[in-house]
Amino acid sequence: MNGRRILALVKVQLKALIREPTYLFMMILFPIMLTLIFGVSFGSMDSGIEGVSLFDTMAPGLLAYACIFMIMTVAQAFSDMREKGLLKRMNTTPLTSGEFMGSHVLSNTMVSVLQVILVIVISVIVGFRPNTDAGGFAVAFVLIIALAVCSVGLGLITATIAKSPGAATGIAFIFIMPQMFFGTFMPLGDATKGIAMFLPSAYVTDAIVMIFNGTPLTNPIIWFKLLTVTIIALVIIIVGVQLFKKYGSK
Repeated sequence: MNGRRILALVKVQLKALIREPTYLFMMILFPIMLTLIFGVSFGSMDSGIEGVSLFDTMAPGLLAYACIFMIMTVAQAFSDMREKGLLKRMNTTPLTSGEFMGSHVLSNTMVSVLQVILVIVISVIVGFRPNTDAGGFAVAFVLIIALAVCSVGLGLITATIAKSPGAATGIAFIFIMPQMFFGTFMPLGDATKGIAMFLPSAYVTDAIVMIFNGTPLTNPIIWFKLLTVTIIALVIIIVGVQLFKKYGSK
């Protein structure tokens, strides 16, 4: 693969996101608005834990929550490119499928990191105080990057199934909704914990909650969850890329 081509494509894709109001809202403005709304609404509510507000318990889940919506934007973007014939035209260029897919994974991961930074900054502004250090934040970023790769892979799977950008929006929610309700800031019961075991967002949220609550990074549970979501991410992105190359790019 040619690194210069990938970086050039990343620049093009990031510029396209900035110029597209819908994608810009869903990937940048929506997480900011959501964090502000939750911070103002739940920042003064008691969570039942002394000195901890209800928003404090929700803030880690917001990081994963914002990243999950990348499934829809990736699916829409690829479906739109296929509908316009851009993917077929790519086959007539020296660009390889690996470079094309790799650039999308990289650009969307960069957007996810930006989302995390924005959500953390807004959360701190409205009163959230994570009990961790620079190392804890670094591990949290790695967890979000793994979830971003999962989301890109699920977006590619969605684009493979969908016949149009509109259909991609609806199908994406098959992957988004379970992770919203069972994998982020919603309380889990005994039955729903079993469902959460199959959701990458649940592992990411649980690990970030532990980190932000001051759990030492030497705790093996954090690394087990990171390893689990990394394996899930690799499997999903490989499946997503292969399915889209075979069935979705025609």
